[in-house]
Amino acid sequence: MSAVLAALARHAVRTPDSVALSGDGQTFTHRQLMSAVEATAARLRRIAPDFDGAPVAVIIDNGPAWVILDLALIQLGWPSVPVPAFFTAAQREHVLIDAGVGMLITESHGPLEIGGTGFEIALLSGDTSRFPPTTAKITYTSGSTGQAKGVCLSRAQMETVAVSIVETIGADYAGVHMPVLPLAILLENVAGLYVTLIAGGRYHVLPPGQLGLRNPFRPDIAVLAQALHAAGATSLILVPELLRALLLVLGFTGARLPALRFVAVGGARVAPQLLKQSETLGLPVFEGYGLSECASVVSLNTPTSSRAGSVGRPLPHVALSVDDDGEVIVGHRPFLGYTGRPPQPGPLHTGDLGRLDADGFLSIEGRRSNVIINAFGRNIAPEWVESELLAQPEIRQAVVFGEAQAELSAVIVPLMPDATAEDMVVALDRANANLPSYAHVQRIFMRGPFDPAAGELTGNGRPRRSVLMEHHRDFLENLEGNCRHEFL
Repeated sequence: MSAVLAALARHAVRTPDSVALSGDGQTFTHRQLMSAVEATAARLRRIAPDFDGAPVAVIIDNGPAWVILDLALIQLGWPSVPVPAFFTAAQREHVLIDAGVGMLITESHGPLEIGGTGFEIALLSGDTSRFPPTTAKITYTSGSTGQAKGVCLSRAQMETVAVSIVETIGADYAGVHMPVLPLAILLENVAGLYVTLIAGGRYHVLPPGQLGLRNPFRPDIAVLAQALHAAGATSLILVPELLRALLLVLGFTGARLPALRFVAVGGARVAPQLLKQSETLGLPVFEGYGLSECASVVSLNTPTSSRAGSVGRPLPHVALSVDDDGEVIVGHRPFLGYTGRPPQPGPLHTGDLGRLDADGFLSIEGRRSNVIINAFGRNIAPEWVESELLAQPEIRQAVVFGEAQAELSAVIVPLMPDATAEDMVVALDRANANLPSYAHVQRIFMRGPFDPAAGELTGNGRPRRSVLMEHHRDFLENLEGNCRHEFL
């Protein structure tokens, strides 16, 4: 049986009246949530009695209904395909075809009633040959190039991660978890929802508009901070850009979030200064590391085991090693494979460069494929340089280039729209002071925020280097002179 559903059933017996799920005017105790899951599974069977188990694509916003539907699909044993709302129409179409989707559930009013709201169901020509037979979820991960890949995960692979996180952090930290990331993102789905339900906490989920996140790439952080405070959230999961913005608001307004006990940050490298600033403002921030191919989390710092500059120790179930070239390898078999491709037979070669210290803490130093080899033959991980740029309060986003060049160049998005070139040069000099001379950034190009609609960001907000390189080819190839800045 599913570890998540088994835990929910235990809590429904032991603490039947404690709240398991809430948000948007709805509240479900553990007993009521179990009943809602069973009722939703029964409705799905009645609506589609001949459904053959092809994947079910879900395109609905965060809310209690998303949670109930996800758990109902687990109970039915039907593979699910969460589709982020920010995917373009072309990306959605790619997902439906690539995963061989047989059922599509959307927010239009329809026959599937969950928590008083009707959802539309469309039956499609599914294809069960596109994925391994034990697949429970197909999550789409946006790489640096090309179409998103469908990562196939079994229920056991996902739930092993969730159980391992509870063992590592401790069920005592199960309080009120508030999702900020879309539930369609695997990190929130597994490390947020499943962990909270297993540990017996309360999952308080609001629609994006009530969190100031209707556009996740243009968040209203003041609204988010107010919502976190009002809910008494004790834990949440953030990406570095949201952490940076939240710290800015807290620092500017003087507001605090005293109920928070655990803030996990991942998805990209976190600048050390952000972690120091978090400590100053009373945010208990812990950096972690993971991949969709590993069912989200691989390693994590915790309140009882933390080391600055690392992404924590690997979770108990993870078999992790670093080869002679510095590449991080995760075993034994963290995922089943990609849709439409041969199964994944064993360990995953992540492409990430890292090292393990004597105490077992993992540090990630960059991407193997991203390593810049400059004109002097020096290897430079751009993430390292970018982390110093992003540590400067004047800089919101930054991507560094310099393959086969004598100097590094950076495309930079200022934090404030009215920032001047002089402001950026001051920030650049400050960042360069923390870097060796061969890794100094000598040229910068100022522009507006990276645009996900133009393919400049992945689904979880990481810059797409190849796209940004193409969009700024004129700047990157104009290397004459000693220009310190250029304007968009």
